[in-house]
Parts: sequence; structure tokens; C-alpha cells
Amino acid sequence: MKLKVYVDRMSQPSRAILIFLKANGIEFEEVKIDIAKRQHKSPEFKKINPMGQVPAISDGRFNLFESHAILTYLACAFPGVADSWYPSDLFARAKINSVLDWHHSNLRRGSATFVLHTVLAPVFGLPSNPQAAAEAETLLSSSLSTIESIWLKGNGKFLLGGFRPSIADLSLVCEIMQLELLEEKDRSRILDPHTKVLQWIENTKNATRPHFYEVHDVLFRAKTRFQEQRLKRASNKTDSSDRSKLPSKM
Repeated sequence: MKLKVYVDRMSQPSRAILIFLKANGIEFEEVKIDIAKRQHKSPEFKKINPMGQVPAISDGRFNLFESHAILTYLACAFPGVADSWYPSDLFARAKINSVLDWHHSNLRRGSATFVLHTVLAPVFGLPSNPQAAAEAETLLSSSLSTIESIWLKGNGKFLLGGFRPSIADLSLVCEIMQLELLEEKDRSRILDPHTKVLQWIENTKNATRPHFYEVHDVLFRAKTRFQEQRLKRASNKTDSSDRSKLPSKM
């Protein structure tokens, strides 16, 4: 049976898995799960992933969820995957695992929370939480500094001094790409001080093109849509303010 991959391309981990599959020529069926429509919470999908989250895969009678578990499984289970993605050397593999374990509690928690409270909350009519946003930005900036000082300090183009991307590079870069949804001033404030991170992102894009750009197209379209919505909200506020200054005829 063909591998089935349950994803929403607006999901950072979903994009990492899709890019990996495409870059390695692994045949699969993409099953789209629309998070905005809460399809990930449907009884049908929970038969695949009882946690009700994307991504998930179904490989014959075998179901698997959690993106890093999926990436390591795919790297080991399918022939033709370059060893650099998830090296057979136990020492190198353990190093990659350590980056992936760190990611969830640091970079992902900071990035996802900051995007939620600065971009997504207004779009979905959720209450804003400036304190949560500020705390998330602190964690995000600290995480980017950690990546530079610990895993990008060598001469390699990728994490841990590698000259080819690993599953850790793909997972972390796809997470950072979610910052494309931010207002440009916020994105620049956070990313511009980290020149090594910016170069590493470009290296990862180039190493996985054209798949990286094709899979991220939905994110770039969402970015344009959110920018238009921000401009509309700002225009409405200006119009409302101008009307309040008009002299009353009463």
C-alpha cells in the first residue's frame, strides 16, 4: 500500500515532512487535513492519530504521529535516502536527536507562541495576550542565539558542522519560516541580528529546491492575505477616528 501522509501545509512540521519526501523521491499520497476547519479533531482522523494533530502517516497497517518520529522513520525505512539526512553513525545520530529534542521546548515553543499572539489571534478573532507574546519573543530570540553559538559555530553550511542538510535542519528551518507571517518590522527585528541563521536558512532552501518553495507556497500566499487584512484593519481604524473628529450637526 502507498504511504499516506496526513498534513496541513500551514503546519510547520507538515511542511518539513513533505519536503523530505519530495527531496528523496519517496512516493506518497498527500491527504489534506484542514486545521482551520478542525478536520484534525474529526473521529475519522483520530483513528490515524488519537492526539488529533498533524502531521501523521499511515504506512500499510502502521500509523505514526509526531513529526520527528515520522522523519526518523522515513529516513530509515525507505531505500535511497542519503545517509546525511539521519546518519547511520550512532554518534552523529545522537547529536541530531539532541537538536530535535531541544527544538520542541525552545525554538518551536517561542516561534509558534509568538506568531499565534501577534498574527493569528487577530485573524481568528481571539483575544490578544501581549505578555505571552513578549515572553515568546524572548524565548525565540534566545533560541536563535543558541543555534548560532552551539550548532552553527563550525565551518559547515548546516547544523552540527554538516555540509548536507539533516532532518534537524529541515525541521528547524521550517519552524523559522513561519515568521514570514509577521509584519516585516517584527520579522526583521527578530531575525536580522542572526546572520548565521539567515545564511543557514538560505542554504537549506537551496539544498531542497524546488520542493522547499513549492511546499511553502501556501505560507507565502497566507502572508499576502494577512498583510492585506492588517492594512484593511488599519484603514478602518483611521476612518473611524476621522469620523469621530467630525463636528456634530445636532
